[in-house]
Amino acid sequence: MVTVTQQVELRLDPRRWWALGALVASMLVLGFDMTILNVALPTITERLGATTGQQQWMADAYVVVFAALMLPAGLLGDRFGRRRILIGGLGVFLAASVVGALATDVPWVIVARALMGVGGAFVMPLAFSVLPSLFPRDEQTKALGMISAASALGMPLGPILGGWLLNHFWWGSVFVINVPMVALGITACLLLLPETKDPAAPKVDIVSTVFTALGLGALIYGIIEGPAKGWTDPVVLGAFAAAVLLLGALVLRERRSSRPMLDLTLLAHRGFLTHTLVATLGMFVLAGLMFVLPQYLQAVLGTDSLGTGLRMIPLLAGMLAAAKLAQPLVVKFGARSVICVALVVLAFAGFLGARTTVGSGYGFTALWLTIAGVGFAFAMIPAMGGALATLPKDQAGRGSGLLSTVRQTGSALGVALLGALIAGAYTARLSTAGVSGAAADAARDSVIGAHVVADRLGDRALAASADAAYLHGMNLALVVIGITALVAAVLTAALMPGPALPGPSAMSGTEVAPVSADAGQ
Repeated sequence: MVTVTQQVELRLDPRRWWALGALVASMLVLGFDMTILNVALPTITERLGATTGQQQWMADAYVVVFAALMLPAGLLGDRFGRRRILIGGLGVFLAASVVGALATDVPWVIVARALMGVGGAFVMPLAFSVLPSLFPRDEQTKALGMISAASALGMPLGPILGGWLLNHFWWGSVFVINVPMVALGITACLLLLPETKDPAAPKVDIVSTVFTALGLGALIYGIIEGPAKGWTDPVVLGAFAAAVLLLGALVLRERRSSRPMLDLTLLAHRGFLTHTLVATLGMFVLAGLMFVLPQYLQAVLGTDSLGTGLRMIPLLAGMLAAAKLAQPLVVKFGARSVICVALVVLAFAGFLGARTTVGSGYGFTALWLTIAGVGFAFAMIPAMGGALATLPKDQAGRGSGLLSTVRQTGSALGVALLGALIAGAYTARLSTAGVSGAAADAARDSVIGAHVVADRLGDRALAASADAAYLHGMNLALVVIGITALVAAVLTAALMPGPALPGPSAMSGTEVAPVSADAGQ
């Protein structure tokens, strides 16, 4: 028990802000590592010869592992020491970054990304859980806000930072940038963080953890490999069957457990379920866009890495502008109304973007990207805050864990499903007339590969066909995004509860406040 004297000493100890600074740096790294690789994928594809499926795995390996291990990581920290597990997670992340920087082929890049997902899963929940041991109650909100802002800010910084690094250094620099920041975090944790535990925390359910990781992995594998192997290929069908069995077993086990890691009973709360669905679909859309756009900007429009990152700013600018207006509008009109309109706006952006042609140019892309950012932010901000606001206070912790896990799963599915759609459409539309053998295979693997082959052979027809084929796939993906947003709008209108009371009093001040913690994650 902390005495009054100890509380005053903690309040006056300036080292706590240095410790917070290190945690902020670590969370910033986790944020931009969600997106920094996307702008590097075309360069990695060109240098290492990655296929579209391998590009999807480089993006998804981090997210799938992150989603699968986040809950057990938090429980391990509660039981065995939050400081100890946090430092261990940072160490794994640092080692994985070194592996990625030194990788000389695609499989090692994927391994590095998966290991980074392990480290990230141990860092994120524990960075938040150590705050009560560092700050008195009246300072915890400020500290939480700073960590949350770093987490959200990292994602839009990823493409810009990655583009700058690739313009000045080799592609491995997108991994090297993690090393000094994570090393700083480890040092600060060793010197400044006190050790805390919660022996009463539930035990880590190893079986459920394995079911989650293998089930999600099998599902993503089937989606990614489907276009290349064929959707009726025995390996693909086996992956889907394994995913159904493993995830079904996970649901049954968690429903029967007295202290589940994933408390699925929370989905019985209609408000929580609807808000979580919107947040998950939002991450599905955002992750898919962040995967699709860099290849279009670099391969079709011919921009360099830094230019690609800068040209994604309209999406982020739309999000930031909407973030300032979301809370007042929710207070005035209610979350359901704001989310429904925002999803319709997002759908419009998707359908507008689907009209992109080879000759459209960047101005048209900037227009629909800005609209998409506005729609995304106005939907996600009320959804993220409202999900937890619908639950009783004693269920907020479990709700946050479930929400985070489901959202990360939405991100992984966005990359896998939209990437698979583009890969299938691209391969079907690409004309390799006059090109045979390994060169034709390389052209079919990805639009970047097609441009490399076209440049080497001086084949302008192949480059033009690759651009048209990729745009066909991208436009199909944007149509799917538009349909997804419209379906989400209908579900929101039908299922989301209205405000409990009329007027501003119907919404607590905390309904939107938590957004900055996770809106971009």
